[in-house]
Amino acid sequence: MKNTYFQILFRGYLLAMLAMIAVAIVPSAQAQSKQLNLYCWSEYVPQSVIDKFTEATGIKVSVENYASNEEMLQKLLGGGNYDLIQPSNYTVEALRKADLLAPISEGSVPNIKNIAPEFTELDCDKGNKYTVPWMAGHVAIVVNTDKVKDDIKSYNDVFQDKFKKRIVVLDDSRELVAWALTTRGIDPNDITDENLEKAREILSKWLPLVKVYDSDSPKTALINGDVDLGIVWSGEGALLQRESKKFKWIIPTEGADAFVDLLAIPKSAKNKENAEKFMNFILQPEISVLISEDFPYTNPNLEARKLLKPEDLANPASYPSAEDQRKMHFFHDIGTKASDIDALITDLKGS
Repeated sequence: MKNTYFQILFRGYLLAMLAMIAVAIVPSAQAQSKQLNLYCWSEYVPQSVIDKFTEATGIKVSVENYASNEEMLQKLLGGGNYDLIQPSNYTVEALRKADLLAPISEGSVPNIKNIAPEFTELDCDKGNKYTVPWMAGHVAIVVNTDKVKDDIKSYNDVFQDKFKKRIVVLDDSRELVAWALTTRGIDPNDITDENLEKAREILSKWLPLVKVYDSDSPKTALINGDVDLGIVWSGEGALLQRESKKFKWIIPTEGADAFVDLLAIPKSAKNKENAEKFMNFILQPEISVLISEDFPYTNPNLEARKLLKPEDLANPASYPSAEDQRKMHFFHDIGTKASDIDALITDLKGS
């Protein structure tokens, strides 16, 4: 059928409208492609790394922080819009069980070759199909030896009446319960009602002795002299060791909680390719070493370690001895029991 004048006119009008819509859409798509929404631990991602990533790629990074794995998981389950998250190993287990993670595209993170073998076959993600290691660490005791002359070796040594209101601890419910359980020889992953009652008995005596709860920067209270000893992240302990040799780092005789923090992409991510670019970027040795300089946890990047100063590699909080590593244990996903732990700590703090 031949086109009539009006058909041709209508077709021309339609094409013009489609062209206008395309012009309107393209800038929006381009703007979207230059964004990365990062949800991560506070005081863990140097601004210099973010700036260098934006300079290298043109991708602007929006950063939102959380103070615990449980907070992050709750926000994500609640529909939080993020392209990249920074869960610890046991939280990756929970995220995978809930089918909330997107697999990393094959070949998109070639710098994974720089990671030490022991960090590429984690129980939570065999073969790193969903994650890229950020930093590893542990939780242990730090003591200002100018103020505390006791030979502190264990959790019970820390929580003594004579140290009342001289103690800082992590504001982390699961850590608190784990410390209590290990003093009874109980696996910190064995969270039963009976074991929680045992933890309650211990923590009801410990928590009134605490002056400061802080998961962001517990070192600050120690540096300022507000407290004299505590239980903190290893990266914080390493910074205290840099500050002064009066701060002693001690692995508790009962054992220490170890962790690996990783980068992962939620299934709901709108900028997955940008997330993979960031993963690959931070695994460059010269970029990875910047993270260690600001936040001296255990760097899983072997090529980056070659660029670290000898004194940083000798820091016992950053790089514990093989003997100390044998005393460490990892958390695993405990499902709904996590809420029972939170309820216990909330109740004890309020009493």
